[in-house]
Amino acid sequence: MKIVFHKNFDKQYNKLRMEQKKRVKERLFLFSENPYHPVLGSHPLKGKYLGYRSINVTGDLRAVYKFVDSNRCIFVAVDTHSNLYS
Repeated sequence: MKIVFHKNFDKQYNKLRMEQKKRVKERLFLFSENPYHPVLGSHPLKGKYLGYRSINVTGDLRAVYKFVDSNRCIFVAVDTHSNLYS
């Protein structure tokens, strides 16, 4: 799976603490191996993110993405649950 990062994702990622960045990298590696791995909790979103999906990075940290085609996806945001969905 080829993963592309939107500039918004990069901006939000750079604001994370080192521990959070490490968890994001771990989850993205797992995602690249199997986007539907049960640990990721991948699920479709509604509202302003209709057509996108989310994975759980930590208890409160989420990463939002969208499949471009069967072998490529773009991650558009990474932030806390409340910041993303408020």
